[in-house]
Amino acid sequence: MDGNFRERVYGIVTQIPSGRVMTYGDIAVLCGQANAARIVGGIAHFGDPDLPWQRVVNRFGGLASGYYGGKRGHQKDLEAEGVPVKDFIITDFEERRWLP
Repeated sequence: MDGNFRERVYGIVTQIPSGRVMTYGDIAVLCGQANAARIVGGIAHFGDPDLPWQRVVNRFGGLASGYYGGKRGHQKDLEAEGVPVKDFIITDFEERRWLP
């Protein structure tokens, strides 16, 4: 992947509305690299900490253990935006999923 991929990921993540989520795979598809979900995860883990990474989850609506503060930190940040989480999974995932 090139630097443009990272910038495209950043551009999409900045657009995710508060209270909504996308998956790593959703972002990869929108960036033109359908098989790059793991790369999106790496960008989330090591990327710009000022972006709303709490709005990015796995394909099942599950939270990330690599998130700052682990899954509990991820849950706290999502719940602060009104996203309900139980057992580290978004309870109304399909309703919260955002696809521009």
